[in-house]
Amino acid sequence: MSDIKYKNLILDFSLLLNAAQKPIQILDAIKWNEGTEDFIVKNNFKEMPKIDYRDFPLKYDPHKKLQEFSELRLKIARGLGNNDPLGNILIRNCLQYEDVVHMLMNRGNKEFYQYSKKLYGSPTELMNDGKTKLSDLASIMNTLLNSLDETQLGEVCENDLTAEYVVEQLSMRLEKFFTGENIKVKLSDGIISDASAGSDYIKIKKGMMFSRRDLDIFEVHEGWVHLGTTLNGLNQPFAKWLSKGPPCSTVTQEGLAVTMELFNFALFPRRAKRLNNRLIACQMVEDGANLLELISFFREKGQSDQNAIRNAGRIFRGTTLEGGAPFTKDIAYLKGFVMIYNFMRTTIKEGRADLIPFLFTGKVTLDDLPVLFDYHKEGVISLPKYLPPQIRDLNGLAIWMAFSNFLNRMKLEDIMQVKSNEKLDLKKLESKKIA
Repeated sequence: MSDIKYKNLILDFSLLLNAAQKPIQILDAIKWNEGTEDFIVKNNFKEMPKIDYRDFPLKYDPHKKLQEFSELRLKIARGLGNNDPLGNILIRNCLQYEDVVHMLMNRGNKEFYQYSKKLYGSPTELMNDGKTKLSDLASIMNTLLNSLDETQLGEVCENDLTAEYVVEQLSMRLEKFFTGENIKVKLSDGIISDASAGSDYIKIKKGMMFSRRDLDIFEVHEGWVHLGTTLNGLNQPFAKWLSKGPPCSTVTQEGLAVTMELFNFALFPRRAKRLNNRLIACQMVEDGANLLELISFFREKGQSDQNAIRNAGRIFRGTTLEGGAPFTKDIAYLKGFVMIYNFMRTTIKEGRADLIPFLFTGKVTLDDLPVLFDYHKEGVISLPKYLPPQIRDLNGLAIWMAFSNFLNRMKLEDIMQVKSNEKLDLKKLESKKIA
């Protein structure tokens, strides 16, 4: 197959895949009925609301959509062959979207959770080392984060920035980062989260007050990563599918966003606690906690009634409210962070730092990166146009990870034990001097 014919096939299949997935809007399909939050508060957090997903019909015939993806898989296999690496990624993405359709066909019941777990994972799954559960991370981080006192760490940033001010400042920052792109930052009262990124825009929740640290987070998380990878995907000459993210790319996306928050020193304890609490909450629901019990958990963490309902609602979107079946997307932040950080450590150790920029090529998984790298050498995949400064120049990150690889060999418990023994020896010496 000639190079140009192959590239055109990749482009054609990319455009077909993007068109097929366009009407599948997961979060829009699992939003709650208006007035649900008011109902919960009015009934003193003692009566379960009723969520009727029939009020939000899917914007497509799900059976026809499944057929469309099935036929597209066959076209890709016929056009590229059964063993083509890029073709296999495209086929995998088709299968992912088929699972999404099946998940949305089961809104409101426990079968929804089975597909969610298949697509996003579970708090009980093992991490890359084959030993540590994701829920173990939540438990350890909970203890460590609760020991941190922000008042002793530096400036305490108050929520004194209006949403309008955040829109204005974020617009100016991203205009400099995304030179020549028509990026829009706008207010929205239709999102659950504080901020949300689209194809060429970022929405900021109307009526909210934010801190300077929140503004920094939005710039890095929603701007550099989510918007950046979308634009990098759109700027691909052939692999246009990289601008759209199937669920398997969600863990990479959210993990990369949290990792960049850390590398930019934008991540702060309250933010880390929120992310960790989402992981704990998913575990609680898997263990049987219902909606009202989860709202109580967030209220006990000091959240306002409205925020507690919304954070609990994130984990009960699309599924039954009775417990045992969470929507597990919210585990992606910390699960992804661990995966991305370990990936970076490994690539630095093995002398493959050249793979790291490909994280920003578009909506990818870690398994995709060697394939994308190889096809970059063939002229099919282009390098990402927009990269954060820490990735554009990898010198600092390489040294960070080199030290991280060494320090990982040293057990903190052993160090603390040595220090404890030294203190005991000093006390013995002092007692001998006194004698």
